Amino acid sequence: MIELQDVAFGYDDTRTTLEVPSLTIPAGLTLVVGRNGSGKSTFLRLIAGVDPPRRGTIRIESLDLWRDEVEARRRLAYVPETPELTPYATIADVLRLVASLRGVTMASVVNAIDRVGLFELAGRTVRELSMGQRRRAMLASALVGEPRVIILDEPLETLDVEMRAFVVDWVASLRAAGAAVLVATHDVASFSAIADRTLAVDAGRVGWRQS
Repeated sequence: MIELQDVAFGYDDTRTTLEVPSLTIPAGLTLVVGRNGSGKSTFLRLIAGVDPPRRGTIRIESLDLWRDEVEARRRLAYVPETPELTPYATIADVLRLVASLRGVTMASVVNAIDRVGLFELAGRTVRELSMGQRRRAMLASALVGEPRVIILDEPLETLDVEMRAFVVDWVASLRAAGAAVLVATHDVASFSAIADRTLAVDAGRVGWRQS
C-alpha cells in the first residue's frame, strides 16, 4: 500500500508543480494516465523517493519514505521511463548493489538477469548496451528480491514483442501476489484487462478516474 498525505512538490519556491492532499493506493494494478506534461512522471518520482516533496508525507507499506528510508526503499522498486544506470558499471555490478540494498542473496541477481535475457551480457558495462538492453537491465533491478511496491514509467518502450509480453505477464503475477503496482503508460490496452483502477494526473492534480 502507498499513502500520500498533504503532499506538494515544486522545482522552485515560486510554483507548485504537483499537489496530492490525500491518497491511498492499495495492492493491485493501478494505471496512471494523463497527457504529456501533466505530471505523471513527477508523481511517480515522488512515490519512488527520487525527488523529496516540498511538504507532506509519503508512506510505503506504512513506512515513512524519508524518515524510515532504508526499510521503506527495500520494499520499493522503480523503473523510470529513461534508464538511469551508472555507465561504467556492469549489469552484474548494478544488480549486486541492488541485492545488497534489499538484503537478498546473489542467487536473486542471477535469476533476474536470466529472466530478462541478459545472462550472456552480464559482464558488459551499461554504456555498451543498446537502449532496449538498458531497459531490460532496469527491469532486472526490479526483479531482484521481492519488493512490494513496484513503479513502472512507460515500461514497454523500446522493448520487442517477446519482452513486452514478459512485462505484462510479470505485472499480472505481481498483482496476483498482492503487490501494489503503478504503471504509467500510453499503451493502456496492454494492461487494461488486468488493471484494478486508474489514477488520472491533470495539470498537477491527481485523482481517481471513474470507470
